[in-house]
Amino acid sequence: MEKKTLNKEVLAAVRHVPLLSVAAARILDLTAQVDHTLADVMAVAKNDAALTARLLKIVNSPVYGLLEPATSLERAISYLGENLVVSLVLEDTIGAYLNKPLPGYGGGSGDLWRHDLRTAIAAKEIALINRDRCPPDVAFTGGLLHDIGKSILSEFLKDGYQEILAELAEKEVVDFVGGERDLLGIDHAQVGYELARTWGLPEVMQMVIRHHHEPSLAPEDLKPVVYAVHLGDIIAMMGGYGTGTDNLFYRLDQRYTDYLVVGPEQMGMLMLTVEEKFNETVETLQMR
Repeated sequence: MEKKTLNKEVLAAVRHVPLLSVAAARILDLTAQVDHTLADVMAVAKNDAALTARLLKIVNSPVYGLLEPATSLERAISYLGENLVVSLVLEDTIGAYLNKPLPGYGGGSGDLWRHDLRTAIAAKEIALINRDRCPPDVAFTGGLLHDIGKSILSEFLKDGYQEILAELAEKEVVDFVGGERDLLGIDHAQVGYELARTWGLPEVMQMVIRHHHEPSLAPEDLKPVVYAVHLGDIIAMMGGYGTGTDNLFYRLDQRYTDYLVVGPEQMGMLMLTVEEKFNETVETLQMR
């Protein structure tokens, strides 16, 4: 099949993805705003009965060991924090896409969600070091969403990803993204960007998704957060959490040092911190 026809089929698949829930769309919009507060997130969450019930169930689980049960949403969110709320909202809304197998990448069920979560944690830790230029919560949410395009593109790659691996081995393409474009005429970052536009996500989220492998192409004012997610993505893969056979077949843009202060001596500590926080978050999210 011609690339042009495949491209149209991929974009048609994007249009069939359900829209985000009202709560999810509003919370993602809020977390993209630098001046939002936890109270703003609470105001949205309290209008979603299912989300409220789940948050209260999690905070009252043995993981938190509260002396007195939390009976209010305000107390639950103050314990759990904004990032966990965003993670839950996305898992509840688009969990079917984040958790499905990725045959086009040789990835199993849940690999995408674990990779995205690890990237989000890493991106936030990087942003915390660079708080003056990169909002940590924006970096976290961008990390959760950066690879959403893979959930759609995977079906179109399943019969050809071995061809991409062969091209990489022969150095016919420089990275897996280039292989996707060579095979299908479109890559997962472009697909994710089209999905972000369909969902009406804020510009910063659209740009993170679109440019997380080519951060130098992002708008200048958004480059710090895009580079934070780009570097977080690499850290997640270095920790062994990719999305399948494409793991580490992506290039690190060394120009991240123009926008972020992250020295070689900090990388080891970052990886340890990400590992610890990832395990804590997974344990919490598994409490139902």
